[in-house]
Amino acid sequence: MKLILSNETKTLLPKSWAAALLAVGAETLLTENLGRGIRPAGSIPAGLEVSLTLTDAPGIHQLNREFRGVDRPTDVLSFPQFLCDEPIPAGATLGDIVISMPQMAAQAREFGHSQKREFCFLFVHGLLHLLGYDHELSAQAEEQQFARQREVLSALGITR
Repeated sequence: MKLILSNETKTLLPKSWAAALLAVGAETLLTENLGRGIRPAGSIPAGLEVSLTLTDAPGIHQLNREFRGVDRPTDVLSFPQFLCDEPIPAGATLGDIVISMPQMAAQAREFGHSQKREFCFLFVHGLLHLLGYDHELSAQAEEQQFARQREVLSALGITR
């Protein structure tokens, strides 16, 4: 997976976090390809690209209002390029993920774990949305997405 990073904040991304993101991406795509997710086994092609933007509270608030009609900041937004039943061509851009760095830091404090863990959690959450997961559809869909998030992070030793 190729990750295109855009940082609109003054927060410098530690190199270990960037490496963790690539590992989270690889693990997510691998396990989806093994048929452990919502897409059929073998349906995730090689060479996919994901755009990740790091922003602040006003930036994510504006996007949330404009694209979701929700007039408040949030922690992560995803903009998928494919529907969950749509095939993904090799080398395609899966979509865009936007993470609010101040909200990420606040949530890490609130939940009592590291910022790196929260950052990876938000990234895998967004990545699963790009792959077609939508926890807002039903309680079952929510459990499915959150179980996959736990599975991916646990496989990499990224725990609370």
